[in-house]
Amino acid sequence: MFKLMAIMPEYPLESSTLIMLVLSLAAGLSAALIAGLLGHAVAAVPEEQREYKDKPPLGFRLLWWPIQWISHYLRPLLFNKPYRRLLSKLRKAGLDYGISPVQFTAARIICAFILVAIAYWFLDSFDRARPSIEGLGLGNRLQIFAIGALFGWLYPAIWLKDRIAQRRRELLKTLPFYLDIITLCIEAGLNMQAAMSQSIVKGPKGVISEEFQRVLRDIRAGKSRAESLRSMAERLSEPAVSNFCSSVIQAESMGMNLGAVLRAQADQRRVERFQRAEKLAMEAPVKLLFPLIAFIFPCTFIVLFFPIVVKFMNAGL
Repeated sequence: MFKLMAIMPEYPLESSTLIMLVLSLAAGLSAALIAGLLGHAVAAVPEEQREYKDKPPLGFRLLWWPIQWISHYLRPLLFNKPYRRLLSKLRKAGLDYGISPVQFTAARIICAFILVAIAYWFLDSFDRARPSIEGLGLGNRLQIFAIGALFGWLYPAIWLKDRIAQRRRELLKTLPFYLDIITLCIEAGLNMQAAMSQSIVKGPKGVISEEFQRVLRDIRAGKSRAESLRSMAERLSEPAVSNFCSSVIQAESMGMNLGAVLRAQADQRRVERFQRAEKLAMEAPVKLLFPLIAFIFPCTFIVLFFPIVVKFMNAGL
């Protein structure tokens, strides 16, 4: 010890060098500690059992690992009421067997961070390309980051809303055709379950075929036919489907002829589809009124009155 103290004065260290050495050691230890904590947090996330679940959409599959990690720690923070509301929306979109409400919320968080990172990269690239121009201040940058995070948070909700609307349009469009197939099969002597199987095989692929497959899967799993149909009506939350399911359940419970009931249901759904088409056709002129006034009329007036204005200007000269 005394020999070491005798040697140290021969090699004095500058104060700045010593400070940098201490800061480097502290930064290295902090990075190692953070990496260890992150590794422990990632290892603590259990692997999800997805043998009996559907594939998530493509965007979720690309970011599945961070979505899974964040959702594991986010579940205790999500209240029951928003959880049930989001689960109902995922059911209407046909995603309740693909992703959970917690995973959807985690995807919204990741999307917000991605847009913030894109905004940062864009601003940094702009500053490097134009170094002579004064860059944006800190307040403006924070505003841009906040707007990017807001759009990233809202985009999955907008996508989910569009998916629900698209499924609803497809459902109302193809429901009469499926009801006709089921009616023909019932009148030919098949039971309800076999008629639904034939409609899946003969009908177009889409929302109705997926829901009928789920109904048949629930029946094979042990549920009654009435309970499976009620679950389908609850998932879709559409009056036309609810009327169909309640009519079939009531007819089976009372021993009525299913063929006549289904024929009436198919005719009613076809009339409703024609009425929706008429409504959209009548709304088209009203929707075209604003583009007509804002864009088409000004261009027409410019083309018509420009030569007249030029003649008046030349006549004044």
